Amino acid sequence: MGSLYNEEEVGSKVPVFFTPVNGIVSDVYNENIGHYGIDIVAKKGVKIKAVAEGVVVFSSWTSETGYVLAIQHPNNFISFYKHNSSLLKRAGDFVRAGDEVSVIGNSGEYSTGTHLHFELWNSGSPCNPTNYIM
Repeated sequence: MGSLYNEEEVGSKVPVFFTPVNGIVSDVYNENIGHYGIDIVAKKGVKIKAVAEGVVVFSSWTSETGYVLAIQHPNNFISFYKHNSSLLKRAGDFVRAGDEVSVIGNSGEYSTGTHLHFELWNSGSPCNPTNYIM
């Protein structure tokens, strides 16, 4: 099993997460306008995968972002998967990196088409996912 950390720099421990879905990034992270994630466009029906192991802490519907799933990972990271068409895991489920957790969709008032809105937070602060995903 590989390490959760990329140790290219001496003494540096930067976590590395897997890609949740293969697709085209249609909107980038922009903290200045409150877009705390990236939008990835992919074909309808594509399964979304967990970016790392962890425990599902939220799996439900919200009017703004539709079907949402959140996973708590080691070292105070949490990943959010929004606008899904369906959820494959429930709160309390343990997942491994690469496990299918949801199906890409177009749900919620803020959705503009079939895509995944993916967010990554650490210790309560948003992170640019492109700095962590390999």
